[in-house]
Amino acid sequence: MNIESLLEQMTLQEKIGQLVQILPSVYDPQTSDTVTGPVAQLMEESGLTEENRFELGSVIGINQAEQALRIQQNYLKHNRLGIPLLFMADIVHGHRTIYPVPLALASMWDISEMELMARQSAIEAAASGLHVTFSPMVDLVRDARWGRVMESTGEDVWLNGEYAKAFVRGYQTDDLTRSDSLAACVKHFAAYGAAEGGRDYNTVDMSDRELREFYLPAYLKAIEAGARLIMTSFNVVDGVPATASTYLLRQILRNEWQFDGVTISDWSSIKELIQHGVAGSLAEAGEKGIKAGVDIDMMSGAYLNHLEQQIEEHVVSIDLVDEAVRRILILKQDLGLFENPYRGIDPELEKRIHLSKEHRDTARRLAEKSCVLLKNDHILPLAESQRIALIGPFATSTDVLGPWAGSGKQEEAITVRDALDEANIKYVFAEGSTVDAEIDWDQAMEVAKQAEVILLALGEASWMSGEAGSRTDIRLPKTQREGLARLATLGKPIVTVLFNGRPLDLREVVEHSDAVLEAWYPGTEAGRAIHRLLFGHAIPSGKLTISFPYHVGQLPMRYDALPTGRPMTIEGADPRYTSKYLDAPNEALFPFGYGLSYTHFSYSQLTLCEQSKESIWEASVLVTNEGTLDAEEIVQWYVQDPVADVSRPLRQLKGYERVFVKAGSNREVTFRIDASMLMYQHPDGSVKADAGEFILYAGSDSTCTLHETFWLKQTIEKEQFDEHINDRSTSTTR
Repeated sequence: MNIESLLEQMTLQEKIGQLVQILPSVYDPQTSDTVTGPVAQLMEESGLTEENRFELGSVIGINQAEQALRIQQNYLKHNRLGIPLLFMADIVHGHRTIYPVPLALASMWDISEMELMARQSAIEAAASGLHVTFSPMVDLVRDARWGRVMESTGEDVWLNGEYAKAFVRGYQTDDLTRSDSLAACVKHFAAYGAAEGGRDYNTVDMSDRELREFYLPAYLKAIEAGARLIMTSFNVVDGVPATASTYLLRQILRNEWQFDGVTISDWSSIKELIQHGVAGSLAEAGEKGIKAGVDIDMMSGAYLNHLEQQIEEHVVSIDLVDEAVRRILILKQDLGLFENPYRGIDPELEKRIHLSKEHRDTARRLAEKSCVLLKNDHILPLAESQRIALIGPFATSTDVLGPWAGSGKQEEAITVRDALDEANIKYVFAEGSTVDAEIDWDQAMEVAKQAEVILLALGEASWMSGEAGSRTDIRLPKTQREGLARLATLGKPIVTVLFNGRPLDLREVVEHSDAVLEAWYPGTEAGRAIHRLLFGHAIPSGKLTISFPYHVGQLPMRYDALPTGRPMTIEGADPRYTSKYLDAPNEALFPFGYGLSYTHFSYSQLTLCEQSKESIWEASVLVTNEGTLDAEEIVQWYVQDPVADVSRPLRQLKGYERVFVKAGSNREVTFRIDASMLMYQHPDGSVKADAGEFILYAGSDSTCTLHETFWLKQTIEKEQFDEHINDRSTSTTR
């Protein structure tokens, strides 16, 4: 297909239509739309007519092969130039087979497993007719009040970038024309995770250096991995809504990063420029959106209603429209839609692969690896011979898929009780009510008296998390906390399993429980994964990628915080006048990188060796499994820059390795450090590593103390380092 020739044939109305995304019900009366924003008024104001609805470019919310087939066939019967529709949806952590939520997946610290999840999700979604997924969400998050923290991969800038690349590779593969690939749409550009007060859709305000060093890198990593679309965010950045920000969308995204893919607004975010106070009408909002560089208007009607007149009156240049249409047509071409508009749609394949054994097995394994053991006072793993009391709302709840469960169905999820029955585990049971309703704790107490161990399944309902799921009280619902306290008076061991989408204030849970397993929203195979972990058929290995606060009042919090001029550890100071809370510790209840196993690992013999004239260091550490079970450990490497031109984080994650160590044995783990890991943005905008002292830490979480000092002999600028690396690479390949 010759894109330029096609552009020349298109009328202005047809071009504008390509810039508009609408719901599937516009083409298919059998469809029940999935919505995440205001609908009725938007549809009334959309500008749709019987004629122009067959000129639009894309549809949001397709989820079945037969539906996709009907819509595309109907559309192409009426589209003059035979330009097919793009089908997009939120395939965030699975399509029909639902894997753990992204925050849980991040706790695996396993790039290959993350990529596999995205690959299997794409296979299922492509068979249902989808071309684009609104994933990955790479927003950096440091505030557990924000409901969408469950959709993120945590608080660390480097780790988020690594996961972003894995998502993109898994969805897209290296060949977008493959019928089982999805184009990845990275969201939300930019800094959506830093919303003030942890309140969804709220203001973001930060320095440009903070934005560039911590919040932007993961988006760039996803683009470098080949992501084909970028979605704008709802928030303002430096007073300007991201959807109208020429600084974000043109200067950074297009000019600096050279992104040539498609940009799309979030749901009605162009219209919301009016509520932000930067546009006085829908027409003005659309003008600002297209001038800022938003190619596709999702569900606002701004382009369809007003863009034609604005072009005719020379308020908006036709060149801006042509640029956007060209990018959209190229995406359709690269997906192979001009050659086969029904690419990937396969109702029979859809039946075979949705919830296939292979995909369910993966979902179960990933759920096992993503659970984090927070506490264990020698009670886990359980023995099948123990008399167990199964109690709590999540013992039988199928609400374990999470708030962004795609086309997953709760009734297909395996509950904890299902899994225990399947494994013929003997237990006594106390019926629980819904998550936030009163539970019959009198009955639960009587049941618990019959048992040796209490297995308590607690958590948040999925509606308490996800988009628009912001909370100021991040404790478990009151009835659950009170019930746990009552059960604790029996003096029996309590194993608490938590189902939730955010870090919680777990002080009461930890106080009254002998073991705590953070299961998150584990997905379709939830119950089987929990059963295998609790009874030792699998060993917990997950580690947190976001800090669990001691109290909500500490938020936002981050492990890579900057030092203060009056730290609590300063010598000779009056303790009153140091940086601290009067009523809580400064530290997290459970820090970034934390997670227990059924064995214990120790670290020793950390060594560093500089490679001559290369500004590269080889580090090694000895990891010993001091327990009686073979297990995996996630070895973490952190670096601190004690003296710099700007205040630097107390430590930053620079790498990790998942290693298997047999019981009673040890393993040497090595790590390579180069100057790029020491670089940061200076006040003048340059990126370089300063000559001087650095400290390397190795251990099992971000509070590890084993360390060694090393020195960079001369300042190295990024351009100088990149040139050196390229020279070495060229000489190696000759």
